Amino acid sequence: MMKGGCLCGSVRYEASAAPLHSGFCHCRDCQRATGTGHSCYMIFEARDFSHSGELHSFAVVAESGAPSVRHFCPTCGSTVLASGAPGEARWTVFAGTLDDPSEFVPEAAIMTRSRQRWDHVQGELPEFSCMPG
Repeated sequence: MMKGGCLCGSVRYEASAAPLHSGFCHCRDCQRATGTGHSCYMIFEARDFSHSGELHSFAVVAESGAPSVRHFCPTCGSTVLASGAPGEARWTVFAGTLDDPSEFVPEAAIMTRSRQRWDHVQGELPEFSCMPG
């Protein structure tokens, strides 16, 4: 079971199953949201995921044209989760919020068309210039 939360501990989550997808996203939204060159994400089915604590949300339209909602702790500002349109059956967790970050196992790098030349991730992963599938 993967567990994690925000910097101050007000928001907590746990996943009872392995992520469906995991990797590095280099889109401009992730760059702006994290203040770095990419986000480290894991996507879970909602039925395998629970969270507690107050979250505030900020929504944008992603490069794909789909809604992208980031959920963060109103106390410490940590972006902990993301989702798509309301009612979507999946949650995205940002790997840096895991209690044990070594549980993160990236499978691919996506949105590499937006990758900054100074952002190089170690390892050999499949790369996709946009969203796969």
